[in-house]
Formats: sequence, structure tokens, C-alpha cells
Amino acid sequence: MNAEAVNPASPGPVTPVGAVAPSPPRRRTRPRLDLRRLGRAALLGNPARGRLPDAIGHVADAHRAHHPDADLDPLRRAYLLAESSHRGQMRKSGEPYITHPLAVTLILAELGAETTTLTASLLHDTVEDTEVTLDQVGEQFGAEVRFLVDGVTKLEKVDYGAAAEPETFRKMLLATGNDVRVMSIKLADRLHNMRTLGVMRREKQERIARVTRDVLIPLAERLGVQALKSELEDLVFAVMHPEEYEHTHELVARNAARPHDPLTEAADEMRRVLRESGITAEVLIRPRHFVSVHRVSRKRGPLGGADFGRLLVLVQEDADCYGVLGELHTCMTPVVSEFKDFIAVPKFNLYQSLHTAVARPKDGQVVEVLIRTHQMHKVAEAGVVALGNPYAPSADDPSGGEGERADPTRPGWLSRLIDWQRDAPDPDTFWSTLREDLAQDREITVFCPDGGTLGLPEGATCVDAAYAQYGEDARACMGARVNGRLATMSTVLRDGDTVHLLMGQDPASEPGPDWLEHAHTPTARIAIQRRLAALPETTGPAGAAAPSAPAGPAGAPASAGPGGTAPLRERTPVPADPRSAPEVLVDLPGATGRLAGCCTPVPPDEVTGFAVRGGVVTVHRVGCPVVARMAGAGRAEIGVRWGETTGCRVTLLAESFVRPHLLADLTEAMALEGAEIVSATVEPPDRQRVRHTYTVQLPDAARLPALMRAMRKVAGVFDVARAQTSGA
Repeated sequence: MNAEAVNPASPGPVTPVGAVAPSPPRRRTRPRLDLRRLGRAALLGNPARGRLPDAIGHVADAHRAHHPDADLDPLRRAYLLAESSHRGQMRKSGEPYITHPLAVTLILAELGAETTTLTASLLHDTVEDTEVTLDQVGEQFGAEVRFLVDGVTKLEKVDYGAAAEPETFRKMLLATGNDVRVMSIKLADRLHNMRTLGVMRREKQERIARVTRDVLIPLAERLGVQALKSELEDLVFAVMHPEEYEHTHELVARNAARPHDPLTEAADEMRRVLRESGITAEVLIRPRHFVSVHRVSRKRGPLGGADFGRLLVLVQEDADCYGVLGELHTCMTPVVSEFKDFIAVPKFNLYQSLHTAVARPKDGQVVEVLIRTHQMHKVAEAGVVALGNPYAPSADDPSGGEGERADPTRPGWLSRLIDWQRDAPDPDTFWSTLREDLAQDREITVFCPDGGTLGLPEGATCVDAAYAQYGEDARACMGARVNGRLATMSTVLRDGDTVHLLMGQDPASEPGPDWLEHAHTPTARIAIQRRLAALPETTGPAGAAAPSAPAGPAGAPASAGPGGTAPLRERTPVPADPRSAPEVLVDLPGATGRLAGCCTPVPPDEVTGFAVRGGVVTVHRVGCPVVARMAGAGRAEIGVRWGETTGCRVTLLAESFVRPHLLADLTEAMALEGAEIVSATVEPPDRQRVRHTYTVQLPDAARLPALMRAMRKVAGVFDVARAQTSGA
């Protein structure tokens, strides 16, 4: 895709200006593509009919290494079309342009991509840069190749102006949602362009490197293509931080010159242990790439020889992984805090391995160890590329599920990204939100009460869970239960939590006053912003209804303050009623009974009494904490019992989530049960919760349970209880 020049004097990659070329890797790899040789082969013209062109011989070899029975004819035809259509086009280095699609295709072939992906890779720039049309590609190579080529074709700046780049990525991500092979081709294309970035102007190098860092590298990580991600990180590191890159290069070079390599010694020891235990395994040294070395040095300070790499143990079966782990932990000293099991719980990008670390008895250096099967290793390196064609019918279902294309490689994060991008109002919002979303590179899974699951980025809150589950209707969410306990909407969720979202029925509900602050996902943020923007200008800054206080049925304020709850203590007194207190009979001559305010007893509660000054006996519920305290202090209990009266006055505590019109609904429910509100106290909201205290007069104490049930049924109210204080 408009791939730029390479240095024609060097067959290898050209390092960006000011950077130092990386040292050769320790493990044996396929030699880097010789672009001059490919250029000469491409200029020799078309081969005889049916013969494989010399220029793609190396691609064919790499492809056959992974797919021995692959049909190479589509590659031959794709190369002939690409070479003829790009003929005469040159890169800035002077090389024939065809060397770029060839190099991109080789990258994918070495990762194990199947034939359709390689065919589209050879043609990925033809529609963008030549006279070849998508229809021609479809006629000659089929609908899948046409779709892949269209997915990676840039939009023209003439048509889109400054929005061309973000809109191109939006188009590409939508295509990736239908076929992840689109992004595989794009990543390989960007890797080759980054390898050949050296002849560009410094400012253009930095611009391309920034987009690669912010968008392409996170996408490579999420798709599990670690082989591409690691090299892209090093190339971006060289461009964006040349001095630190050079320092890291010197660290690696000095370590390579050490006479004794602790990793080699540890690998030999590990091979001996596994051989003696009868486990067939391959032990390899995995040098860290430059960015990894840089991160470790910043975290740990001066590095030892074992810090420059890790040991990789490859076995055949999953059970062998745990067998290796047991032997290593038995024969060597494990670092318990470094153990992670990504086999039982794979990462969201398909990655599986056991991670552990052991301390060398010789010098105490800690050696990190990765344990995985050969298949896990293939997926760890190539990610979704290693899975081949996600749409090929399985052996068990040759019909392909009656034509339904269900992509097993489409991860939850990609589905979420596809969902929220539709609501992004403009290219700038999409572009900035995309970068923020991709910066969240870890994912958690939370469980719903019905057994379903929600995939969310790490750091997500109940607000994010609500919008992930209910979309626009999430604005009616009043709170949640996390692992069975009540939680506010701002609660940060952890992997494995069970989340029960509490939904109200009020169609006029709006997002809470601080929801935007707690929204972590683009889906939630965009939905909240759009909803708040649509509210009348008279609403508060957080989108809640403007404060109002119409009188409720019993004289209490209907709503006040953000979210519809009173921001200050509001007391609405009602004149005392001589019938308010039920008759209490006291077993103490000349004494009168007074109901205690700490537990507000009402008939038919079991009660007891204690004499106080003035010939008064305070009447408490038997279970009141004050009773135990006074009895423990040696105070004598006085017998009390209820008289014939049925009316009562009682104090109730209600706890609720903040929402508009809550007080109006609550007082109406109380009035319908025949309760007269004597006084009401509404405390200021705290973390989206609000506490109400009501003293009510009931004509019949037997109606108290029904009153409390009616209050609990009000949307947003999660608990109602009798008042219970520490005072007498």
C-alpha cells in the first residue's frame, strides 16, 4: 500500500535514521528477503504457461512447509496479474514495486497463512494503485479474495480529505469483523513498510510509527500475532526513541559477548531433568526483543544474563505441560509469584502457555520459563493467522452449517469495537476513541445471573456492564449486585465477578450524574454523551432532571437535586396526632410507658421496659441492642404489654439508588397503604446511594409489613427496615 523505498545497496531491512541495526537473533530463522534478486526475477517476464514463476519460489516453499498439499495455481495466477499490473511502478529505492506484495506474502506464508490469504496478499495493492478493478479480482479469484482485497484497499484522499485515514481504518475494521484475514494482511503490509522506512523524511517516519504504535500493534496483540507485534514494536522503538534504542542495543550486544550464558546453562540443566523424568520435550532459548529488554531494565534495574531471554519448553500434549511444570518445581526452586496458567484460562487473544520461573542454585538468577505444546506455540506466534480459513467447512459438517458464516476467531473485543464504531458521530471521534479503546489491552469476563457472560476491558465498571448488556436501555439501570452484594454503578469489576444489574421501569430515566466519569468502554461513553447532548438545556451538567420539589401525597418532596433525591436533609413535620401512640400497659404502679425511639416498637412486637427518671418506663423491642446493654449494666426489666389500641407510629429506614422522581414514587406508595408521614429525612447522596428516614402513622399496626413490602417494590429502593439506633 504505497509502500516506500528500501536501500538498494542492502538486501536487508533499512534501519530508520539515527537507529542502530539490531544484532542477529540467536535462533535460526529464514533469511530476510533479497529485494534485488526478486526485482531481477520480476523483470525477466512471465514464465511458461503453468510454470511457477521464480520470483515466488520462496513463497511457495514457505507455504508448502505449513500446507504440503496446497494448490499453488492461485498464487501463480495472482503473481502474474500483480506483476503485470504493477509493471513500471518503482519504489523510492528504485526496486520494482512488485517486491512489496511479494515480501508481504512471504511474511504471511512463514506464519502459516492459507492459500486464499496469500492470493489476496499478492493482489492487495492492485485495486488501489493500478487499473485492476475489484470486479476483475472477483471474476478471476472468487468472492473471498475480492472481499479481502477490498478490505485492505485505502479510501482516496480526494474523496475523504483529512478523514481518509480514520475512515480507511473504520472500513478495514468492519471488514475484519466479517473476516479476520483482512487485518492479517494489513499487519504484514505495515510490517514490511516499517522495515523499509529508512528513506522517508523524519517527520513521515514518526507519523507512520505513531499510528503503528497506537493502532496496529494493539491490533496485532489482540489478534495474537506475536511474531508481527514484537518486530513492529522494535521498529517503532527505533524511530520514536532512537537514543534509548541504541542504549538497549548496547546492552544486548554486551550480554551476547559474555563468556558464559546462564540461559544456556539453565537450558542444559532443564533438558537433563526432563530426560531423566522420561518427558519428551524440546527446550529452546527465546531471546527478548529490544522493547522487552528495555521494559525489563526499567522495571528491575541492572540486568543479569538470565534477564535477556526466557526458556521455552515444547511438548506434544496438554497434560505434558503440567508434567514438565511438576518436574521443574520439584527439582528446582520455583518463584511462586511468577506462576500463571494460561492453558486452563487462555488469554482473550487465543494465547495459551504455562508461565513459571525458577531460581538457579549457582548464582540465584531467576530464569523465566514458558511451557506449551507445539500447537499452542504455533498459535502464540501467529495468532489468528495460524487458524487458517475460518470459513472452511469442518469434517463433521461439510455443508458449513447451511451456509451460515460464523467466524470462530472473532473475539469479543472486536464485536464491541464494531458495535460502538457505528455510533461514533464523526471521523475524529472514531479515531480518538479507537486509540483509547485499543490502549486497553486486557480483558475480563463477568457472569450474568442467567448464565451468560460479558467480555469487558480491564477496569470496566457496572456502567460499562449495563451498556454492554442493555444498550441504550441501560440508562434505566439503578444499581447492581456484584457477587450477591449491592454495588454502585461506579464499582470496578474484576475477572470472574457475577453481576446482576438492577433495572427500573421509568421510561424517563436518564444516565446518572457521574456515569460519564465512570464509563470505561467506548460503547458506554458514546451512548451517554449522545443521550446527554439530546437533553434540554435546562438539565444539570450531568444530564439529570432539574431540581424540583412538588409535594407528594403525604407532603414529602417529590424530588430534589441531581438524580431526584434531596441534596440536603429535608424535614416535613406533620402535627402530632393524639392517636399516634398505641396504648402500653406497664407492670409498675404509677408509671407511664413511652415508646423508645431507638427501635420504635409497634404491636404486635414482643416488648420489654426499663424504668427511667420521672416515673417513665421506656418500651423497647426485645431484640433491641439497648436492651442487652441495659440488662448487662444491672438494670431491672419492667414487664410491659400492648393495650387494645391498634394504631401505631413507626420509623422506617429506606435505602435506594439515585434516580429522578424517586421520592414522589416512594411517598405515593406509602400513601396508598394508608400511612401518614409524620416526618421525613433524606440524606445527601453518597456514591449513587441515598438514605431516607420516615416516621409514619399507621391506623393499624398489622399493616406495617404490607407498607414495607410496598416501599421495597418502588423502583430504585433496595432495602427497607425498622429504625434501629444505639440510643435509648
